[in-house]
This record gives sequence, structure tokens and C-alpha cells, in this order.
Amino acid sequence: MMEKRLRCEKLKDKLMTAKEAAAFVKKDMTIATSGFTPAGYPKAIPLELARRGEAGEKLNLTVITGASVGPEIDEKMTNAGVVARRFPYQTDRTLRKAINDGKVKYQDMHLSHVPQQLKAGFLGHIDLAIVEVVAITEEGHLIPSTSVGQTNICVEMADQVLVEINTSQPLELEGMHDITELPLPPYRKPIDLTRPEERIGKPYIECDPDKIVGIVECDIPDSPAPIVEPDQVSIDISKNIIRFLKEEVKAGRLPKNLLPLQSGVGNVANAVLKGISDSDFEHLTVYSEVLQDGIIDLLIAGKVDYASGTSFTLSPEMNARLGEELPKIKDKVILRPVEISNNPGLIRRLGVIAINTALEFDIYGNVNSSHVSGTNMMNGLGGSGDFTRGGYLSIFTTQSTAKKGLISAIVPCVPHVDHTEHDVMVVVTEQGYADLRGLDPVERARKIIENCAHPDYKDQLEDYLNRAIKESPGQHTPHILSEAFSWYDRLKETGTMKIDQ
Repeated sequence: MMEKRLRCEKLKDKLMTAKEAAAFVKKDMTIATSGFTPAGYPKAIPLELARRGEAGEKLNLTVITGASVGPEIDEKMTNAGVVARRFPYQTDRTLRKAINDGKVKYQDMHLSHVPQQLKAGFLGHIDLAIVEVVAITEEGHLIPSTSVGQTNICVEMADQVLVEINTSQPLELEGMHDITELPLPPYRKPIDLTRPEERIGKPYIECDPDKIVGIVECDIPDSPAPIVEPDQVSIDISKNIIRFLKEEVKAGRLPKNLLPLQSGVGNVANAVLKGISDSDFEHLTVYSEVLQDGIIDLLIAGKVDYASGTSFTLSPEMNARLGEELPKIKDKVILRPVEISNNPGLIRRLGVIAINTALEFDIYGNVNSSHVSGTNMMNGLGGSGDFTRGGYLSIFTTQSTAKKGLISAIVPCVPHVDHTEHDVMVVVTEQGYADLRGLDPVERARKIIENCAHPDYKDQLEDYLNRAIKESPGQHTPHILSEAFSWYDRLKETGTMKIDQ
């Protein structure tokens, strides 16, 4: 098995146990890992680091990843108290609690910004990179596994590299990656990419073999989150998006096969993809960061001709089928570094239709996608801002109520803004969609309330808007600021302010 995966002769004497490899990690280090969503991240070495923390060792690590990663890092290492600081995105409940309790310092970042900030030294010096691969070439170059993220930058910037060769990941992944390096300004040139299916880089990450200090064989699979069958709310949101897209085609603002699609992570996103699968759209392309089950199904069904991303984000069922499905889709999928997949300039050039999920939005179209009640971090911004700012169309979805109907997900004023009204073109709930293009703030508010608000809250929102128009000192974006956030009082009263409730 390892003969096919470890092909560099001079590195074969670097094979060691995960415990031996973890010994390279010292107190107060900054470590960077592979992984983007719970895919392609190291597992065996982080588990050893967690054991060291459980034994009482104070490692005090700064951990930088591509995006969210699996429980071996974000849950086990956090529980063991070895993570002091974390960048740039996460989805783990244990880590989330530690962040909200002030035990782990966390900066939420646009994912496309991280590679450049790492290369420029804005986030400090990287002592060690820990990366998962499916193979090491004869020259010592690295074949990533189910994600690229910013693994190439981690390898480039780290003093030393530890490699996990994961034998549970299908070797058929080799050849699907397209690795391109972007130099720092002033040496940057235009990126020669005009269609999602184009390849502009190499199928491996270049690595000086002398930087590799340890290689560990691992057989622990990725830990993807289960995909829940779409509920009626998700199905209705999907139908409203399909209806909007068909109207755009009818109006001549989109071609019949649309433009490249991007969808965020989660059950609503998969419901949207399922709706597209059931629609009469065909010969579609995808230019996204994550490739979920729905996109794999669309590729197999022949609905999608090409899909470009930086990570497979699959359910346990699809993850188990990945090796079986790869031969059917291998020539139609490209995995790129996040610096390319999430590049706002490329997203604008390709005309991407960006579909992302909000926690809530306000009556003027400002979107909160990261903070519950304005102070509790949920997951983070992720790549939604990259696609929203650059997209030909920027669409945000949410169900119209939250906390089992205790609060409207459309509010007078969001308590935290991730995407301003200047970037948001269309908002969608299960109630309908509001096309905000060309409207002034009051017109936007009336359309959002009428088309997207839940009937239980529509009258209250209209009352707020009408009183704000009368009482606000400024009439362009009228607000009663002393009242705008009182919508969250009911959460305090009912004890449902915490994000885990």
C-alpha cells in the first residue's frame, strides 16, 4: 500500500509513529494544517497532541487551518486545552463554546484573504505545517487528499513539515488538483483562468523534501457532517430560488444554462442543488469553494458539465462512495487552492451566481451570517463574502423565523453585519424572494417585508418601518435606533439566547 503512496526514496526513512511526529510540536508554536471543511485535514498527529494536553502539558498553540476541520483538531485539541488561538473559520460546537467563553482567541476572516496574509507575515511566523496527502511523488511533492484550501501556503511558509499519508483516502484523487501560486504584490500577474474547467497549475504541491521532518501513515477517514433530508422549509426556499433563476432567464439576464454556480455549506444548500437537479436546467457549471453531495449527484446525472472547488464536503454516505464515484467524475472536477477558488476577481470575471445562507437579515438587506444575538459566534464568515462581493448575482437564504418561531429572522436592524446592503442583491425565505436591485432603502424594506417575512411578524415589521419613516431624523435609511434591537429581548425572556439551545 505505502509503496504506491510514498515514492520518494530519500523520504522513506522519515516514516515514524504519530507520537514521534507530534514530538516536533513545541510549546507556543504556530502550526498550520491542511483541511477545508471537515475534509483533507490531519488526524493522527492532532490526536497525539490532544493526548499531551490531557496529560497536563500546556502547549498554548496557535492553529491556522484552511477553514473548518474535523473533531481531531477542533474538538479533541480544544477539550485538551492545547489551542490558545485559532484562524480563520470553524464549525465545531466544542471550539465554538471555548471561543464564546473567551478561552480561545479567534479571528473570523474572509477565506480568500488568509493566504496573502500568511505569505506577508501578517499572522505571524509558521513554525510547523501538518498536512494530509494521498501520496508523495518521486521528487517529494505532495498530492493533497479531499481538499486543497491553503495547504500549499502552509507548506511554503512553514519551517518544517509533517505529512500524514492517509490510506483511507482514494488514490484516484491524484490528478484532480490544480495548484497555482500567487506571488505577493508587486510581482502579481493576471490569473489566466476564463472558464471553470480550465487548468492553469500543477497536480501537486511543490515541497522541498528537506523540509519534511516526519511522515505518518494514517487510515482515519474524514468526519463529514450528515446531510439531513430537506424539510418543507428548505424545499420551499429551493423552489423560490429556482423560480427567480427562471425569471432571470426569461428576462434575458441569464443564459439558459445559467452562469457558474456557487453554493454554501449545509442542508439548505443541498436542497437548492436538489431543486436544480429536478429542474429543466442542464449543461451547468460550478465554480465554488465546496463540492457537496448535491453537486456530485448533478455531475453523475449529467446536469453539471464541470465543477471547480477547493474541497469535497460530503455526507458520510457519499464519503464512503467517493472512491467508487471518482472514475465517473474525475475528468469533470478540479480542486484548487482557496486563493484561486475564492478569488473575488475571478468570481467577477466568471460571472458566478453566489447562493449563501444567512442567520438573519434586516429590512434593508444587511446580512448577519456569523453572530447569534450580535455577540455569540456561530461558525464564521467563511467564503461567503468572497463570492458575494464578486458575484454576478448575490443571493442569501434563510428561513423566515428562528428559535422555533420565537423570533423573526427578518429584523429591523441586524446586531452584527457580515454582508452590507451594498453587496446583497436577492434575499430568499420559504415565504418568497425579494429582488433588491435598483431599489432605494425604503423600497427594499417594503419588498422584503411583503415577500419574505413570516406572517406572524409582518405587521410588526411594517409598523416599525412606518414609525421610523415618521420619527427618524434621516429619511434615506429610517431607523428608531433605541428600539431596533428590542426584537432580541424575547430571547432573553425565554432563556434561548445561547446558541446551543
